[in-house]
Amino acid sequence: MNTRLLREPRVVLGGALVLVVVLLAWHWIAAALHPKVAEKPSPVAVDVAPVRRADVPVYLEGLGTVQAFYTVTVTARVDGQIEKVAFKEGQEVRKGDLLVQIDPRPYQAALGVAIATRDKDKAQLANAHLDMDRYAALAPEDLASKQTVDTQRALIAQLTAQVKADEAAIDNARTQLDYTTITSPIDGRTGIRLIDPGNIVHGTDTTGMVVVTQLEPIAIIATLPEEQFSDLNEALQRGPVTAAALSRDDQELLDAGTVELIDNQIDQTTGTIRVKAILPNKERKLWPGEFVNLRLLTQTRHHVLTIPASALERGPEGTFTYVVQPDSTVAMAPLTTLGQVGDMVVVAKGLTDGQQVVFSNQYRLQPGTLIHANTPAPATASAGARLPADAHLLPAGTARTAP
Repeated sequence: MNTRLLREPRVVLGGALVLVVVLLAWHWIAAALHPKVAEKPSPVAVDVAPVRRADVPVYLEGLGTVQAFYTVTVTARVDGQIEKVAFKEGQEVRKGDLLVQIDPRPYQAALGVAIATRDKDKAQLANAHLDMDRYAALAPEDLASKQTVDTQRALIAQLTAQVKADEAAIDNARTQLDYTTITSPIDGRTGIRLIDPGNIVHGTDTTGMVVVTQLEPIAIIATLPEEQFSDLNEALQRGPVTAAALSRDDQELLDAGTVELIDNQIDQTTGTIRVKAILPNKERKLWPGEFVNLRLLTQTRHHVLTIPASALERGPEGTFTYVVQPDSTVAMAPLTTLGQVGDMVVVAKGLTDGQQVVFSNQYRLQPGTLIHANTPAPATASAGARLPADAHLLPAGTARTAP
């Protein structure tokens, strides 16, 4: 009985071992007869764009301050009480328009006195000439002494000089009277009124009565790094340089004109040059004191290779991009670039016309990665399309010199 009980577990254990061996053998035979096929990796969905040729403008850009073409602080030149303020704040005025009238009566009286004094001296001069004629007639007969004749000549000269002085006094009095009528010296726009009727003003006042600014045309003073002096100077030697004023976020074109000049010296403390541009400002989008971005078109690179800026990658060895291969994989192409304008990069070396570059999902790529190109959108500037002729006026970005 005990021997039978000892044999039964051994039989069960042996049967289990045989079963395990049979299962392993069956699995091995099945794997040998039906080998598992290796799964291929899924392609990465990307956007691609062709390498294209385009005419690309090259810009210099700096922060500028808008300044009125002319600015005049209108002040009084004579003392007096203000009778009338003839302008409204913010009014457009023409040269010669009345701005302020000062009480003219004291100066009219002074002019009348000067005229009367001249007339009196003229009468005395006329009488002196008559006396001289009498003395001259009596002198040959020794009825008038030589001293009397000489004294009369001196009196005539004295009165002649006095009449000239009176004429000068009249001119001065008339000028002082004219100063009581204050007119606009330029075409422009008035600012905030600084005086009121009834107040007394003086010719020595410096605060002024109103500021008149000319807004059409208008000027912009911008600063550029001194390293860009040569590029801008060479561009000016070739002809007028277009200047576009953009909003601070580069999203709105405010106006466009030309560069007037480069300042005659470089600021050694900041290492910058000052550039002045003149713009017509017909739509009055530019206002004195406003900060804008001033973009200068120095040249246009014709028929150069371009790719979207989003296709440009940077690595330890420099810039590169992923190029689509015929087998739908990608390869890394090192690039030499000439700069960026807007969302386009100018390529000097590393690509050929017509190649396809990847501009999305690059973080999932490496050389040899299988890709699936999405359906391309219509050709745009981001895909390397040709820029319009007036691209230098578009707020699409700023050209920067490649390092």
